[in-house]
Amino acid sequence: MKREPKWLNRKIAEAIHLDQIKQHGGSLGIRDIGLLESALDRPKNQWHYKPESTIFELTASLGIGVAKNHPFMDGNKRTSFLLMYVFLASNGFIIDTSEEDVVNVMLKVADGSIKEDELAKWLKHSSKSNQ
Repeated sequence: MKREPKWLNRKIAEAIHLDQIKQHGGSLGIRDIGLLESALDRPKNQWHYKPESTIFELTASLGIGVAKNHPFMDGNKRTSFLLMYVFLASNGFIIDTSEEDVVNVMLKVADGSIKEDELAKWLKHSSKSNQ
């Protein structure tokens, strides 16, 4: 059995969101707490029901969940990316790509033109071990 990943919680998500709003502007606050919790639980549920999932598939599940659920008033794409970054870093990987690449991918996530499996492949290709 694989070791359970280190999960992110609501407190971390809220702190990242607050930091992004302070840095880049926008409306602060959670629009729907249920949607935030649902997004944070997506990778956990996937891990329990599909334990063969890679860390990149779990990360993509988290990122898509936050970006598509829009749990925050503003900054959902930024927060989504940073949650993926922190989740991967907590589990042994660092995303190592250009800001332009990140922006392009997150815009595709938000408009639905990149699917979860494609995001997982991008994450794998754009990451390196931090161990």
